[in-house]
Amino acid sequence: MSHVIVPAGYKPCLSLYETQEAISLIKKTFQSNLSHALHLKRVSAPLFVDGSSGLNDDLSGVERPVSFDVLETGDEAQVVHSLAKWKRYALKRYHFPVGEGIYTDMNAIRRDETLDNLHSVYVDQWDWEKVIDEKDRTLDTLKDAMQRIVTAICVTLDLLKWEYPQVPVILKRDITFVTTQELEDLYPDKSGKERENLFVKEHKTVGILKIGGKLKSGKPHDGRAPDYDDWEMNGDIMFWDEVLGCAMEISSMGVRVSPESLERQLILSGKEERRNLPFHQALLKGELPFTIGGGIGQSRMCMLLLGKAHIGEVQSSYWDPHTHEVCEKAGIVLL
Repeated sequence: MSHVIVPAGYKPCLSLYETQEAISLIKKTFQSNLSHALHLKRVSAPLFVDGSSGLNDDLSGVERPVSFDVLETGDEAQVVHSLAKWKRYALKRYHFPVGEGIYTDMNAIRRDETLDNLHSVYVDQWDWEKVIDEKDRTLDTLKDAMQRIVTAICVTLDLLKWEYPQVPVILKRDITFVTTQELEDLYPDKSGKERENLFVKEHKTVGILKIGGKLKSGKPHDGRAPDYDDWEMNGDIMFWDEVLGCAMEISSMGVRVSPESLERQLILSGKEERRNLPFHQALLKGELPFTIGGGIGQSRMCMLLLGKAHIGEVQSSYWDPHTHEVCEKAGIVLL
């Protein structure tokens, strides 16, 4: 059963086709803003990878990939969850210098997602990755990139509102940073999601830092795979969504693991067996560049900037009968 929230008095500010036009404008504008802000070039990316390569992102470690056997070879291919690892390998192949990087359209199927206003089994995001010098593997580098992305989003909103003045969305341009331990200290009796909502409601645009490792309570703020982000130098960009009255994560990103932090995080997470996978072997041998990167939700961003109540208003996906029934009664038009 899906979980659908219908905001009181909700009414879309754009018609069905105006929404489609606005989605096109947002995606075209933001891609240009992002590439200039972070010095990125567009590349093509795979929809699926070899299941034995270690390239697929296993997210928090419990999600099941959609897989199929290739008739010609008998090998198992997996539909990507994200391109967190593939991008780093691609930067090596393309011989990108320090300070430059890539972005790509990533389309994925996440079969284990909960169906609600913010989540779908279909995922579309801009995956990006940039080569950095080892000395720049710092929180300051991460914070700078996060602020640049927030600025690119806000500039995109400016153009959108020039084209569609009826769009009521207002975003705070300056990002407030907070670590997951600081959140736990502020709200010790709350869950991770509850802490996010309380803090983001107050500060509107927030960068939540250091996700994955255990806090003083002995529990992590949220799950994070051990083999792409360095848990001490990663974060999520969140905006306060006035329509749904909740924190909306737009981007998950981080300085990527070094050979040393990969080894440490594999041990901490009990995933030492991954050392033998091709991607991990290359990383542990120092054969891959130092990078920073992340994913930026395309449908999430369109939903936020257009003031939509359901992600199905900005993407065509699978929804169960209950979702269709509730949304139809509420005047929420699903694509």
